[in-house]
Formats: sequence, C-alpha cells, structure tokens
Amino acid sequence: MEQLMNQDRYEACPVARSVQLIGDRWALLIIREAFDGVKRFSDFQKNLNVAKNILSDRLAKLIDAQILKNQPASNGSAYLEYVLTEQGYALFPIIVALRQWGEQFLFAEDQPHSILLEKNTGDELALMQPMTKKGKHLLAQETFVKKIN
Repeated sequence: MEQLMNQDRYEACPVARSVQLIGDRWALLIIREAFDGVKRFSDFQKNLNVAKNILSDRLAKLIDAQILKNQPASNGSAYLEYVLTEQGYALFPIIVALRQWGEQFLFAEDQPHSILLEKNTGDELALMQPMTKKGKHLLAQETFVKKIN
C-alpha cells in the first residue's frame, strides 16, 4: 500500500516527471548541444563522445517528448537535422541554471571553465533566481507547494 501511495505522489510531482524525461545525463547534454547549434547526429556523437546506440535512444526519446524534432538538413543534403521545438526552447532557463550552479560550485578558482554571455553585449548573464510575478527574488524557505486536485 505504501508503494502505491508513493507512486501517486510521484505521478503528481512535476519535478519527478521532468527528471524522468530529461534527468538523464545524455539527454541534458544533447539538449545543451542543441542550444549550442548542433543539429546532426554525427556532430552530437563526436562532441559528446557517446555510443551511437545510446545517442539514438536519447534522441528518439527527446523527439517522442516533443523536445526535439527532425527536419530536412538546411543545406539540402539527404541528412536529417535535430532541432529544438518550442517545448525544447522552454528548457533554456533550466540549462542556464544548471550551468550557473556548476560554474559557482564545481570549479576551483584556478580551473578553466566557461561562462554564458549575451551575444549582443558580451555581458555575463545574471544569476537565475526564482521570483514572484512582481519581480521579487525568493529564497526556498519563502515558498511552498500547493497541491491542485
């Protein structure tokens, strides 16, 4: 009975559902590569150094989830390209938040790493932070979850 109750809680949790879909290392790295402009299977495989069968599986799952879609190659060749959908582009804040957290906590000061910059100005992006609809920044302890039936 307890397992069934935990399953119900899992099904009602948007975090659990999201992690089930995109919480895999390869899925997140494929999405990151897509944001960086990678479109071809061979480029994903080369950049990520991932086995072809794993890459094929994750790409298929991301297409099924409507995060990526296939389209004919932009250069007119017979290849297909993998591009982000609207739902895929909506993951941008999540990728930015993961990147910023990693930049902040996973590198020593003297270790080389990357930072995300705005194309037009070269300015570093501000830290992603939850905020109210009125623009007030919030800490975790200032929030709560309301279950909707």
